[in-house]
Amino acid sequence: MPEYLPIVSPDGQVIGRATRKECHDGSHRLHPVVHLHVFASNGDIYLQQRAMHKDLLPGYWDTAVGGHVSDGETIMQALQREVQEEIGLTEFVPIHMETYLYENAHESELIHVYRTTYDGPFCWNDGEVMDGRFWTIQQLRDAIGKNMLTPNLEMELQRFHII
Repeated sequence: MPEYLPIVSPDGQVIGRATRKECHDGSHRLHPVVHLHVFASNGDIYLQQRAMHKDLLPGYWDTAVGGHVSDGETIMQALQREVQEEIGLTEFVPIHMETYLYENAHESELIHVYRTTYDGPFCWNDGEVMDGRFWTIQQLRDAIGKNMLTPNLEMELQRFHII
């Protein structure tokens, strides 16, 4: 059974739906995504390492949580689901940072970015994460441009003045 994602206008209004495959085929159907940046109380930031079986950027380090909003889901429902699936966290206080349009050769996403503070522990539940750890700001600065971090993560670290 194919997974369906909502297609949205640039202001986030649902205007249709398409399969996940259709959303990633280069047709640039705009679909919503959630990201959660997890900061430790000392200011370090938690990153997940993408599993090697991922279609895009396997093995790269990425935001603590990132995932698609499913058809019929609200942004907050998707965020809570993805956080539980990817890092095992069921209680957290999300703080909205920004919603922005992101495009690459494969897709167009309307990304809803949140942050929270949490020191762990983490539990990877969905098989999409092969490792995770906290990084210092200096470690992140040193990793920029070295094909270790996803391009979207690098952009967000700079966009939100994290590094």
